Amino acid sequence: MKVKFISLASGSSGNCYYIGTEKYGILIDAGIAARTIKKSLKDVGIGMETIRAVFVTHDHADHIKAVGGLGEKLHIPIYSTALIHEGINKSYCMTEKLYSSVRYLEKEQPMQLEDFRIESFEVPHDGTDNVGYCIEIDGKVFSFLTDLGEITPTAARFIRKANYLILEANYDDEMLRMGTYPPYLKERITGRTGHMSNLATAEFLAENMREDLKYVWLCHLSKDNNHPELAYKTVEWKLRSTGIIVGKDVQLCALKRNSPSELYVFE
Repeated sequence: MKVKFISLASGSSGNCYYIGTEKYGILIDAGIAARTIKKSLKDVGIGMETIRAVFVTHDHADHIKAVGGLGEKLHIPIYSTALIHEGINKSYCMTEKLYSSVRYLEKEQPMQLEDFRIESFEVPHDGTDNVGYCIEIDGKVFSFLTDLGEITPTAARFIRKANYLILEANYDDEMLRMGTYPPYLKERITGRTGHMSNLATAEFLAENMREDLKYVWLCHLSKDNNHPELAYKTVEWKLRSTGIIVGKDVQLCALKRNSPSELYVFE
């Protein structure tokens, strides 16, 4: 079975990821315009009619902007926890509230959606409620952790399951420290329910690399406090310092903030 993955956008302005087969797929978050999602998928030969569901990580605007239209106009089921759904419908960005498309998940209670086995799990962030997703299909395991302030034992457990890992590297410590953000915002970002730095992500990966981890995509990069090249180099350097060679032992990519990645196809 061919498994396809593409990031449509990954950053504080909007997040959306697709994972699917040759016949159907799902979205993780929908924080960019529905028309942009539709066009980006069409450009790689994927029709919106093949989308079986959207799985939402939390209720911040950059993850939910399009879920109202996708859920209520296109009748695509929107899955998340009850608390996240409550936060979604209270959000200022939700001009189209969710009603008939609402589907509930419980953390660490796996569900089956056609060939996908999908399990949500707790991550530390400052949304109303917050989850990552572990998705298994055809023996391949993808783990999505897009926003989290630290890697807890629960998050670490699902990272270690992954063959394909989408993990936040939001900011460079020095860029954030020297930047123009007010102190309260810097404290929020660096706090335990904020975001992961390049170095923190790099150190965790270097200490927990496994042979069956094939790909790492660095996601949710800050516009003001990071650069894709810097995130990539920080992780590459840290891995190399422990004898792990990017390109040989593992593939590494820093995802683009406002444009799609390449379409990855795994067999």
